[in-house]
Amino acid sequence: MTLDLLSLYQDLHAHPELGFQEHRTAGVVADRLAEIGGIEVTTGVGGTGVVGVLSNGDGPVVWLRADMDGLPVQERTGLPYASTHTGRDDEGAEVPTMHACGHDIHVTWLLGTLERLVDDRGAWHGTVVAVFQPAEEVISGARAMLEDGLVERFPEPDVVLGQHSAPAPVGIVAVGSGPVMASSDRLTVTFNGRGAHGSAPQASLDPIVTAASAVVRLQTVVSREVSPSDAGVVTVGSFHAGTRPNIIPDQAVIEISTRARNEETRERIIASIERIVRAESEAGGLDAPTIERAPGAEVTVNDADAASRVLEALRGAVPDARDLEIGLAMASEDVGQLATAAGVPLVYWFTGITDPKLFRRGEEIPSNHSPFYAPQAETAIPVGVDALTAAARAWLS
Repeated sequence: MTLDLLSLYQDLHAHPELGFQEHRTAGVVADRLAEIGGIEVTTGVGGTGVVGVLSNGDGPVVWLRADMDGLPVQERTGLPYASTHTGRDDEGAEVPTMHACGHDIHVTWLLGTLERLVDDRGAWHGTVVAVFQPAEEVISGARAMLEDGLVERFPEPDVVLGQHSAPAPVGIVAVGSGPVMASSDRLTVTFNGRGAHGSAPQASLDPIVTAASAVVRLQTVVSREVSPSDAGVVTVGSFHAGTRPNIIPDQAVIEISTRARNEETRERIIASIERIVRAESEAGGLDAPTIERAPGAEVTVNDADAASRVLEALRGAVPDARDLEIGLAMASEDVGQLATAAGVPLVYWFTGITDPKLFRRGEEIPSNHSPFYAPQAETAIPVGVDALTAAARAWLS
């Protein structure tokens, strides 16, 4: 059975689903695994995760991971297969959905790699565990699969491998060693005030003013509390308060995303945020704020020896495989949790998906999470399959 990977990709792209809602996507994955044949398929792992086990005699066990979820983004690529789908966010509101981070091509790469390995069984030995993970965008899917017994229920790995699409030219594959992606945390802060009529502000304890002051003050955390030789990010991405212009509300809620390149900076940033929101509440005469910290992602760290092994294999399969030159990216991932839980090395690398002509013409390149993010799938799919297959074979051959 030969999968039509381009049609598969276009179908996935046109039907993105939010984290833990990937029911259709998981069904497509399970069906394609059955079509390839010879793969033991388990669905519903960690909610909507899918695991495929391809056994081919004694030998190493390699986990290959691809994430499946989309984003609440309105697609504006103009592609004939652009998403017009919607989903429900955590509050139940209907939102547009889009594969604006390449998870559709990640799934396609992994399915194409499995098909190639099945067709070439005589050239390798060992076991491949394909992990199709939900909810990476909310940094919850890896944890959910682990809590559902991923390590205990399936062959334990010798290495965890994966690749992420990048807004680099098609043909470039970059592998880093050591820290390659930042930690990530999400905090929800509720400022608890006292509501009143807009004409009587003296009767209120205004949470909007306090929250606004905190948002401004939070901009000093990185600029004044993180060393210039280090790196960190504090983003207030959501601010909700009030229902009418003449009503001072009881509460204001902000949502904060943080990034850091090491655990010390990570905890320093969190502590600074907590100090500032508490101090601003006290300055405004409000009760203490409510601070909720969601489980986050640790720094993604590639094992040096394993990364070198992958890079050597990629150089034999992809002409423009190279060392990652940009250093640590401030985006975050939860793939490292799989390797940490299993106690094995991780290698996670970046594969270009953008038309090289756009770079030569000096055009603006849409980044991940942009409504214009559009991989050049026809050429990027085979490169990604070549790369993932070569990396797996570095352990299986």
